[in-house]
Amino acid sequence: MSAAQALTGSIASSHVIKWLRAWYSEGMPDAIDLEIVRQMLPSTPYGTGVREIKSPVEINGDAFEGMLARDPDDHAVWGIAYNGKARRERQRFTIAHELGHFILHRSHQQSFNCDSQSVHTGIDGLRQIEREADEFAGNLLMPGDLLREWISNQRIDLHVLSAIAKRFQVSFEALCIRFIKFTKQRAILVYWDNGFVKYEWRSNSAVRTRARIRRNGDPQEPLPGTLAADTSIEHEWDGIEMSAAIWCPEEAAHMKLWEFKHSYGARDRILTLLLLENAEPRSWDRSWQDEESFDSFDQFVSNGQLPVR
Repeated sequence: MSAAQALTGSIASSHVIKWLRAWYSEGMPDAIDLEIVRQMLPSTPYGTGVREIKSPVEINGDAFEGMLARDPDDHAVWGIAYNGKARRERQRFTIAHELGHFILHRSHQQSFNCDSQSVHTGIDGLRQIEREADEFAGNLLMPGDLLREWISNQRIDLHVLSAIAKRFQVSFEALCIRFIKFTKQRAILVYWDNGFVKYEWRSNSAVRTRARIRRNGDPQEPLPGTLAADTSIEHEWDGIEMSAAIWCPEEAAHMKLWEFKHSYGARDRILTLLLLENAEPRSWDRSWQDEESFDSFDQFVSNGQLPVR
């Protein structure tokens, strides 16, 4: 007899979405209603032994992200808190993240305090459960089948990705990360903070073809000749075409890429999306089989840096 499949954030979110679609008689809205999920969960197999998850409450604090805790006076009741100062999209992600802890981890702990310290910790066990809760939240709020349908057979630019983020009611950055995980295109997402790289995510096909950005130091700075380095340009949502070798030194001279740029606030934070022409996997290189698709995640988490949810 084969061992039971471990419950992951992806599997759990798929089941919740299936239950939601069965619950709606006339089609589920694009933006997941977390209030319905909160009320529904205790009556599902994921809520065994729980009578109620109370309505999320606001707690304001600079370092506070969110919390899930069991009622010490009534063990059949759980509660969720979130940072009321955060943007609405971030609040939604935090509540979904805590619901992920409820499903995946509550048998191991009585409470989960997701402040900056716990999210950024280098302790493997804590970091792993935070990643699992993030996986649940991302898959729940941005269902893969809808995302695949909406990005298929059209030219991707930041107008398209922004419109999808609004439909899901998630942050633009969270949607871009989800896109990188999902797209079959060779794509690289880079986030710059005050002139230095904060993190880099590559799509599976980018990893297989060893598409990497050129390294010019540690910490990495924007490369000369790119939109990311051009302080006179705030946004380029339509993208510009250039030689792929400007960004990726291992690309053939004839290969092209499209660079897109979005700046935040005072232009001290920049999101760069690179879409590369297709290329065959490099058969002599098998290292990608052992790599995570999103190769910089562990590095930036260990450095105390996380993407905006």
